Amino acid sequence: MTSTSNKSGLAAPTLAQSDKTGINVTSAAHLLIDVAPYPGMDEGDLIELFWDNCYVASRVLMADDVGEVGEVVSLRVPQSFIANGSSCIHYRVMQVGQGPALSLATRVQIKLDCPGGQPLTLCGHENEHLAPVGIPETIRRQGVNPNQIKRGVPLTIEPYLNMAVDDEITLRWGDVRMDLPQLKADEVGQPVQVWVPPAIILEAGEDLRLEVTYCILDRVGNNSGWAPPRWLKIGCNNPYLKVPFKEQLKAAETRKK
Repeated sequence: MTSTSNKSGLAAPTLAQSDKTGINVTSAAHLLIDVAPYPGMDEGDLIELFWDNCYVASRVLMADDVGEVGEVVSLRVPQSFIANGSSCIHYRVMQVGQGPALSLATRVQIKLDCPGGQPLTLCGHENEHLAPVGIPETIRRQGVNPNQIKRGVPLTIEPYLNMAVDDEITLRWGDVRMDLPQLKADEVGQPVQVWVPPAIILEAGEDLRLEVTYCILDRVGNNSGWAPPRWLKIGCNNPYLKVPFKEQLKAAETRKK
């Protein structure tokens, strides 16, 4: 039986993607694991990567991998090994004239379920599985008048598929975005109540047809895409509101004629 040892300086592997918090559905399709340079790194070394103690990939080091100080070595994990939950990864280094050496292990979190589920169409940014934001019927019919602007506007986001702790919801009110606090355990499966404050409404300005929607980002970076929008009339006593100035002039000239 071949013996192994925890070789000093053989650090745990790391996720290669920029988001180090976990593995999402996008990164799972092309997941790379990084092995940092280690003492005695040399051409001809064999690095073997293990996923939950199952061999998944290997690489023999070339001269370009070693250099003067050594380079980070990336190995790809086949997507078939990646499933929801957590997994433990480590690697083994085989060097000529020495016994195998094991690295420290890294545990990674995996979440392949997107908030709201996968959109029915891959093109575009709208997720048909998400419910449009809920708006009180009176406000939907009559719009947001100056008095309502001063009070703010209440909204509701219905529970969605794959709702989870630490989900981050971003509301888009016209061109202004409002980030909500991360979801807590007791909020999962419940409607999310949102209060749009006067400052947000004033920043977005008056609009005959202001778009209101939201999207969700989960703890490992899965993005829901935008929910189907609702439209609201905000203020809007001026029929020329948000019409480009040149068009207003043309309309005025037409009336003069």
